[in-house]
Amino acid sequence: MHSTIRRPTVADRFYPGDPAILSRDIVKMTPVSTKPQKAHAVISPHAGYVYSGAVAAETFARVRVPETVIILGPNHHGQGDPVALSALAWQMPMGMVPIDSAIMEALLNTSSAITIDETAHRFEHSLEVQVPFLQARQQHLSIVPIVVSHISYPLCQEVGAAIAKVIAGSGKEILIVASSDMTHYEPREAADKKDHYALKKIADMDPAILYHSIIDHRISMCGIMPVTVALIAAMALGATKTELVRYTDSGAVSGDTDQVVGYAGVIIS
Repeated sequence: MHSTIRRPTVADRFYPGDPAILSRDIVKMTPVSTKPQKAHAVISPHAGYVYSGAVAAETFARVRVPETVIILGPNHHGQGDPVALSALAWQMPMGMVPIDSAIMEALLNTSSAITIDETAHRFEHSLEVQVPFLQARQQHLSIVPIVVSHISYPLCQEVGAAIAKVIAGSGKEILIVASSDMTHYEPREAADKKDHYALKKIADMDPAILYHSIIDHRISMCGIMPVTVALIAAMALGATKTELVRYTDSGAVSGDTDQVVGYAGVIIS
């Protein structure tokens, strides 16, 4: 019998599995912000909450989280199809999160590159860690979770265009979340330099140059494909600017600045 529910993979590891503690932690990490703005997309990190949770919380606090959110994350395990949708409801500590089946069907009908494949999602944490932040800001949340493998730039263009077309045709507000950490396991100085180079490329809003720059400069930004797709989609929907909410690295918490992972929160509006 096939499961109809995706259960958490990293609860009690990346974030608290107890809903009361999880909810309290998110409130503690979330700044009392100004009025949330409408955004086409955000880039949010996906490490353990102790490391990157404050960046994610601050980023989501700055934007309006509508009832439907398309979450794009990198494939850390290499399992499943290149652009893999999950069609299962997601059981999370703070409650069940349904799939927006209308948006999912529209995406499947718009691009043959997008397929349903649960194996890509089974052990993947990059989308899951975003969900509690979204639940905290939208009690009627539905998601469209998509795991993206290492795909070509033309395929990023196709998927980004499909997402934009579906959002434009849906007649409703939909937020795109691109899940990515920045440079992995390099000394702080090197990571900082590479990451601000990458963030400058994101700010320049040229997805092709961003994609090729990250690969050519061997910047270990795991979510370059989701970020490229999100930027293509957001620009097709009329996005004209990006805003860096915050940048930090794991050394700020661990004290180890010889081997850091970088984290950035970016709003694309």
